[in-house]
Amino acid sequence: MKTTWKPPARERHGELTNRSNLPDEIFAFPKKRKEPLTDASHVRNALARFDQVEDVTDAERDQAFANIKKAAEHFDVEVSEASWHELGKPE
Repeated sequence: MKTTWKPPARERHGELTNRSNLPDEIFAFPKKRKEPLTDASHVRNALARFDQVEDVTDAERDQAFANIKKAAEHFDVEVSEASWHELGKPE
């Protein structure tokens, strides 16, 4: 799955204080602008809340999970799940 996520520009990240100022490619779900991935904390939050996101298709979930994995790698967040289908399920 090709990702759409791009890391925030360091010089602009501090200026992007409002959700409306964030570019689409910073979100796990870029078309819906859901789950911003601006730092490690937001990546962990997106993983924890993934199964709570409503009104998205499975294709959008595939894309979002790929974006989260790319952001997680960038921010050095461990993702043990191989698929979004594993999120939100007890081990």
